[in-house]
Amino acid sequence: MFGNTLINKIGDDMRLKTISLAAMLTVFTSVNAFAGIDNFKSGAAIPQYGKIAHIETHHPLSTRTKFKIAYDMNKRTDTGKLSRNLETAARFINMHEAVGIKRKNIKLAIVIHGGAVRDVTQADYYTRTLGKGETKSESLNSENLNADLVKALIDYGVDIYVCGQSAAYYDVQN
Repeated sequence: MFGNTLINKIGDDMRLKTISLAAMLTVFTSVNAFAGIDNFKSGAAIPQYGKIAHIETHHPLSTRTKFKIAYDMNKRTDTGKLSRNLETAARFINMHEAVGIKRKNIKLAIVIHGGAVRDVTQADYYTRTLGKGETKSESLNSENLNADLVKALIDYGVDIYVCGQSAAYYDVQN
């Protein structure tokens, strides 16, 4: 019994050291992958959103790679701000087209529920609902900055689904 415990302890220590070494190597070898904000440029597919940085890689994707990705959005974006979740979808498209993945091979779906429902609503609903910590006058003077991004994603072919239960809860109509 003691021997097994000691062996398990030694094995656990070795795994921990291996994981720690792997983590350190990842950090030290990926330092060049960090790009400053000035290195991010507009992508060709959705140029207004999802800026990308060119990254040198040792493992390039095959240009025949096919993506079917679902994004889950449930956190409401602060009024007057762009949704990072929607921006991430645009970035995903831009960065993969930039390395030669064809548009027909990039299929994205965004599933929206909870407070994030407000991020994809039309202007009349958006302006009459309050964001966290907002006053009524602040909300009325705000526009949904996500509207053009949502349109760009839909124009690209991204499927956006709003949970019916969340829409009912927030009294959002079709």
